[in-house]
Amino acid sequence: HVQLVESGGGSVQAGGSLRLSCAASGYTYRPNFMGWFRQAPGKAREGIAVIDSDGDTAYAESMKDRFTISQDNAKNTLYLYMNALKPEDTAMDYCAASRSGGSWDRPSTYTYWGQGTQVTVS
Repeated sequence: HVQLVESGGGSVQAGGSLRLSCAASGYTYRPNFMGWFRQAPGKAREGIAVIDSDGDTAYAESMKDRFTISQDNAKNTLYLYMNALKPEDTAMDYCAASRSGGSWDRPSTYTYWGQGTQVTVS
């Protein structure tokens, strides 16, 4: 039973930083890649960043200069470092894992999802 549990969200002022974590458990096989998504009220879920099993990364263009994705395979934990936060970054942030291929920024590519952690920037 695969579980993804996010933590690290909170309320910050514009210009601040947060580090999100996603603890994974229950894998039989390591996922091909893991990603971070966010969803603001009334908006579609959008991809933030992805990292594959080799450590290669990709980012949404609008966030690549401020956010950094990383993983600690020994701890089965995924991270998202968010800097220079803006009010428009306010959203519920989710981590997700994919065991198949597909476009990294499409939610349908991912099999497993966490429950989300709220990020609020004022």
